[in-house]
Amino acid sequence: MSDVRGMRGPSPDDPLDLDGPHDPSAPEEGERTGGGPGDEDEPALARIALGLDGARAAQRGRTAEARAGFEALWEALGERDVFHRCLVAHYLADLQDDPRAELEWDRRALAAADSLSAERARTYESALQVRAFYPSLHLNLASDHLKLGEPDLAREQLERAVRSLDALPEDAYSASIRTAVDELRQRLR
Repeated sequence: MSDVRGMRGPSPDDPLDLDGPHDPSAPEEGERTGGGPGDEDEPALARIALGLDGARAAQRGRTAEARAGFEALWEALGERDVFHRCLVAHYLADLQDDPRAELEWDRRALAAADSLSAERARTYESALQVRAFYPSLHLNLASDHLKLGEPDLAREQLERAVRSLDALPEDAYSASIRTAVDELRQRLR
């Protein structure tokens, strides 16, 4: 997309991990739950397939197909898988043609991050810090508001992004977020 985006979208080198732990009380892999062989893996495999289908369609420029795949994944994840819902909402925001729809999906991504505890995030990756999501999430919202002709709301979200920059590590991705924040700050002057 041509606008300022924060969190990375799907790529062949960065697939969605849709098989992370969803419920600490759920049976471990291979533990029998009563169905036929492999039944317990079917929902996870279906979610992974939906994510991969959406990612492939997005990479090929088939936006409507990608949107449909990620929307189906959004529904399949359910309310309790907020980590993946945050990622999927972010991807869906990038795939919207309507700026209001983009804003709505970015708001959903932020709401999911707000409901994700640091402890729960670390069940997906031990070093994962929820705080590091916020610069990108607020940057995306600022960009959305600017597109909608709402510069005051854009400045408010940009300020939130700036206040959360200290959560980012020192790496290339974080540098791109900082650069995008500076560029948007210049546009809002």
